[in-house]
Amino acid sequence: MNIGEIAKRAGVSRSTVSYALSGKRPVSTATAQRINDVIDELGYRPNASARALAEGRTRTLGLVIPPASARLTDVQLAFVASVVEAAAVHDHDVLLSPSGGDHDRSFERIVTGRRVDGVILMEILLQDPRVDRLTSADLPFVTIGHVEDPAASWWVDVDYAGLISRCVRHLADLGHQDVVLINRSDELVAAGYGPALRATTAFTTTAEECGINAHTVCCADEPAAGQACFEEIRTRWPDVTAAVTINEAALPGVQRALHRAGLDVPRDFSLTGVIADRLAEDFHPPLTAGDVPAVEMARMAVDLLLGQIGDESATPRHSMLAPPITLRSSTGARRRA
Repeated sequence: MNIGEIAKRAGVSRSTVSYALSGKRPVSTATAQRINDVIDELGYRPNASARALAEGRTRTLGLVIPPASARLTDVQLAFVASVVEAAAVHDHDVLLSPSGGDHDRSFERIVTGRRVDGVILMEILLQDPRVDRLTSADLPFVTIGHVEDPAASWWVDVDYAGLISRCVRHLADLGHQDVVLINRSDELVAAGYGPALRATTAFTTTAEECGINAHTVCCADEPAAGQACFEEIRTRWPDVTAAVTINEAALPGVQRALHRAGLDVPRDFSLTGVIADRLAEDFHPPLTAGDVPAVEMARMAVDLLLGQIGDESATPRHSMLAPPITLRSSTGARRRA
């Protein structure tokens, strides 16, 4: 069944049917109703490519993820899945594209090939060349995270600085005097990864305000690195009794190191941070944490992007999320010597 048959049965021209389907030109209510009745009767479903051509859009969103060689964290995986689901609600597909290193060619094809109507960017740097590239290409985009000067862009982010500060104050209230931040990798920090730098600043500033000793360490995003990192902490700073982290991929290794050291959580050592809620619940014992709302962030990002695509003259909008710190079982009072 095609548009010609619908036009014949509805007693209108093919172009009128096309306008009614695409909305590119107004069609009278009576005519639109007659066309819709025929469509319902015939069970017609427009070809996706034809509909995209009629609308002047691909009905596809680009999602730029970390390089394929990198292991996606639970938060990242949950976000990718949630973007796909949120886009499907609006009858859109999602095209995944890695970026970084050799994968930058893939990102450039997304930009120049106009394969997508807009782009969602993950893992934002304070000075991010991808943001500059999309801006110059005049392609709608939304970032997960924000650049150093974010006023002119569309974005969704978690208040890492605020959440890390609250974690430190929580540990200070429990009497901990020596704490450590287990950050993301050296490479990400050196590249200017926003959450890592904001977490570091908030951690050190809040610790100073609370009068406690603060240490920071970078850790690769993998369990083996987490184990080695915790062992390094025990060697370099034996007085540390609590850690704050934004490195969820390293957590299984940290847990192994705690077990090998014979440290009970939270009796001997407290652990908290900003982590995906599912991973926090799976930690033993369950982790006190600021739970990253990946599903909500994905939905908001898709809504922002579709709104921007529908009205490219709209004023940039953004949203900073500040989820509560969920008190579970991994933090407790500092054990007195």
